[in-house]
Amino acid sequence: MIWEEIDTHAKEWVKEAGDRIRLSFEKTLNIESKSNANDLVTNIDKEIEQFFINKIRGVYPEHRIMGEEGFGDELNSLEGIVWLIDPIDGTMNFIHQQRNFAISIGVYENGIGQIGLIYDVAHDELYHAIRGKGAFINGKPIPLLKESTVKESIIALNATWVMENHRIDHHLLIPLVRDARGSRSYGTAALEMVYVATGRVDAYLSMRLSPWDFGAGAVIVEELGGVVTNLKGEKLNFLTQDSLLTANPGLHQEVLKNYLKIDQ
Repeated sequence: MIWEEIDTHAKEWVKEAGDRIRLSFEKTLNIESKSNANDLVTNIDKEIEQFFINKIRGVYPEHRIMGEEGFGDELNSLEGIVWLIDPIDGTMNFIHQQRNFAISIGVYENGIGQIGLIYDVAHDELYHAIRGKGAFINGKPIPLLKESTVKESIIALNATWVMENHRIDHHLLIPLVRDARGSRSYGTAALEMVYVATGRVDAYLSMRLSPWDFGAGAVIVEELGGVVTNLKGEKLNFLTQDSLLTANPGLHQEVLKNYLKIDQ
């Protein structure tokens, strides 16, 4: 089957890329800023994205690629098979901590997620899923998600969103943080989504992410019975930036209805 073949190739490439990243830990990074002083990119981000593009083009020249660092294709549709690549999700963590970052690869066909791979390089944990085949961590099946309520849940979100900001009324989120059992922020959407998938946290929300941030995680979470939408409860836009809310179905509904005030 084509998806098993693509998955096998992708896992090999992700592991090889992880080895390259680990070798960079001892090197001096060339660090640049993108949209602002805290939006960082390194030479390693660029090299790893180009590594994936070369591998994909060598085996699947007809596939299209959307990559964070801009070395892929200019896309205005998701027709055909499209790879969503974030070579290092959590670059600031990569620079400052050398942990809490991940490689994220989503493979979509006509807008439907077929494969998701997220590799926690520092911990050598590979999360992956093929649509309809289950989700796994280092080859071990991940159990389906269990239902939970806000009061018994850990919610992952950046502290920025509970301070005054121009993206959301922070007064909506203060009660959510107050009512939850706890809150966390890891600075990497890919890992925060697989933490939802594995039950390490129960929900994750963000105001602004790009398709390469959530493309792989959406496949993995949905394969385990979770719900992935934007903060309006709508299907995510995989061609542009969007907000994100992911959780088990009951918790997702509770957050939308009781805290974001969206009647589903």
